[in-house]
Amino acid sequence: MDQIYENFYSTLIVEERWMMLLQGLGATMIIALCAALIGVVLGFLVAMVRATNEMTLRGKKCRSFGDVILKIIDKICGFYITVIRGTPMLVQLMIMYYIVFASSRNGMLAAILSFGINSGAYVAEIVRGGIMSIDKGQFEASRSLGFNYRSTMIHIILPQALKNVLPALGNEFIVLFKETSVAGYVAIMDLTYMANLIISRTYDAFFPLIIIALIYLLIVLVLTFLLKKLERRLRNSDH
Repeated sequence: MDQIYENFYSTLIVEERWMMLLQGLGATMIIALCAALIGVVLGFLVAMVRATNEMTLRGKKCRSFGDVILKIIDKICGFYITVIRGTPMLVQLMIMYYIVFASSRNGMLAAILSFGINSGAYVAEIVRGGIMSIDKGQFEASRSLGFNYRSTMIHIILPQALKNVLPALGNEFIVLFKETSVAGYVAIMDLTYMANLIISRTYDAFFPLIIIALIYLLIVLVLTFLLKKLERRLRNSDH
């Protein structure tokens, strides 16, 4: 019992090491929130391009210069999704840090962009799937009422699609938050990096790793609770 208390004391109290974990948590939260924002914006833009191409040009010949541009952008978006989803997150992070940011070695910016771009590919496919799941009859009905394509997407299709994909988007954000634990590979002092730093000083891995595992678990539980509450509110708004 004395040994357990001594290890716990040396992990958190000595040299105020709990402040190190708090600092690491702050870095983790900044990376996760900024990357989630980038992922949502990028994902929605890519999803709109791919859904628009699929609904308006699939199986049809390009009749205008705008159609050609849309086709090209759609191919670029498809390539982006294939590459990002087909390569490991850690490899993408290291490429961003050691190659793209080789001159500046800005680890925080490299991590935010890496996680944001990675998340954007998954968000894009989630949102695109939600859009394509809406009955095509609703497109035709809205057009017969005088809505153009843009108005149909904004006022009719997207609100329904977002309700359908909200659980999947929530899971993606939770996965993104947990994936940030590899940010320490590019010398970012995140939660996992700080835990490893404490281990190197105390030579005890049990308490540092258990503590950060509990922190991650607690935050995931809070996020899950908030997402379920939002889902219930959206369902109640339908009645």
